[in-house]
Amino acid sequence: MSTDTILDFPFDARGDRIPAEVEQLRSEPVKKVRTIAGDEAWLVCSYQLCKQVLEDPRFSLKDTSAPGVPRQYALTIPPEVVNNMGNITGAGLRKAVLKAINPKAPGLNDWMRAEANALVDSMLAYGAPVDLRGQFTNPYSENLHCRILGIPQADAPKLANSLDIAFMNSACPVTGAKLNWDRDMAYMVERLDDPATTGLMAELAALRDDPDYAHLTDEMLATVGVTFFGAGVISTMGFLTMAIFSLLQNPDVWEQLRENPEKIPTAVDELLRVNLSIADGLPRLATEDVQLGDVLVKKGELCLVLVEGANTDPSVFPDPHTFDIDRENANQHLSFGGGGHYCPATALGKRHTEIAIEVLLEKMPNLALAVPVDQLVWRTRFMKRIPERLSVLW
Repeated sequence: MSTDTILDFPFDARGDRIPAEVEQLRSEPVKKVRTIAGDEAWLVCSYQLCKQVLEDPRFSLKDTSAPGVPRQYALTIPPEVVNNMGNITGAGLRKAVLKAINPKAPGLNDWMRAEANALVDSMLAYGAPVDLRGQFTNPYSENLHCRILGIPQADAPKLANSLDIAFMNSACPVTGAKLNWDRDMAYMVERLDDPATTGLMAELAALRDDPDYAHLTDEMLATVGVTFFGAGVISTMGFLTMAIFSLLQNPDVWEQLRENPEKIPTAVDELLRVNLSIADGLPRLATEDVQLGDVLVKKGELCLVLVEGANTDPSVFPDPHTFDIDRENANQHLSFGGGGHYCPATALGKRHTEIAIEVLLEKMPNLALAVPVDQLVWRTRFMKRIPERLSVLW
């Protein structure tokens, strides 16, 4: 591949194979690409350089939403919401959010197990084949976030309808995105005043009576609810769907876990390493000139961290394309980001998937795809690689 060639990014929406470009870029780990928005960016694909971008504060997430900067795609949320966890911390809400998403919170593990069992029992009663996304991974993720927020699970489908647009990767602004945002914000503001609300939204609502939080507006509190539901559901659903898909593609590993369920937690780290659910690059804007490998990234230039490149870097993960649940350093993957923006819901996301796999192994030990892999339809121009449907039998 010529060093002068500017590649179009992202590469491939299919989640059953590593894009060929990833291996081609091993010799050029910082490569100029053209984004969906038509702007140029530096694509970073080696583990050490990806880690540098994620950990170096001179590479900013917040500034990727500034006016006039190069973009990966058009924003579908207000620009001030891009640095969401930073905003939550700045508003003094971090403690409340971290408490809510702790998987050790009273009753949360039991709830996840009961919910997973109920959904699997429903599929068993319906009979094969079923769409595992529609009947399991979507509602399991959506209902979890309703439970944490303390809002009715019956409202999950209405909120989830917004996500197909909210996480769309488009070259130009999406008209429906603001309509969805305004509707979902109005819904969350209503929940703040609803005496039936529990969970995180009730805790946020109670802060309005605390003089130390007089700076908070209902809009700021509602934003926490909207972004928590959206980002949380898309991330947990996307990873869980692709984790199960990876296991179905590796029946020997599925059998290993059937025989040794105690290996499920370590298997989840390896699943995080090999899964391809992240369809875009993690964006950072250089706030000053920074040397990145052989490339001098200039102030104002956009960098995109290619997680699948880092997670399959053979200098860190020997034989990287082998799915090895006994891999000793699998937990060094970068699927949860890194640095100041390391995903705070890491423990919750892992436990959510562990319980789902445990229940599926117990109740559907012969789970398998119901259609050939090449018949799966992969969503395009979206922040996550997901099949539109995942038909399974058992």
